[in-house]
Amino acid sequence: MAYINFAAYRDAAAIEPVFPPARAAAGEASELSQREWTIVRLARTDGLNSLRPEGRWGRLFRRIFGIERKNPLSDERLEALRRVAVLSWHHGYNVPPSEIGGFLAAGFSELQYERLAKHVVAERAARRGRMA
Repeated sequence: MAYINFAAYRDAAAIEPVFPPARAAAGEASELSQREWTIVRLARTDGLNSLRPEGRWGRLFRRIFGIERKNPLSDERLEALRRVAVLSWHHGYNVPPSEIGGFLAAGFSELQYERLAKHVVAERAARRGRMA
């Protein structure tokens, strides 16, 4: 068993966190618009299958059994937001880095992602509290 003496670090002026909190750069938006928050709320009901491209067999299966499929949004920026929101509603903070990269490439900031993720995780926790 190893022992680390943390008393030596108590008097340190400031210890940098491993992952510092996101800060908005100059001219960068830090809040989502009302329209974007609506997309986040609507993404709560979307399943993970709405993120995958539909194959031939999936199309056939859907047509035979009359299953409705959510179509991707026509605006690429809002679709990137919807994809991250769907993943956040289902997995919390465990969103693949490639999806976060697509979200940032669509013109959103790290601070906007952080606020979205905090909001979704808080809503998930509140919903679980009501169910228990």
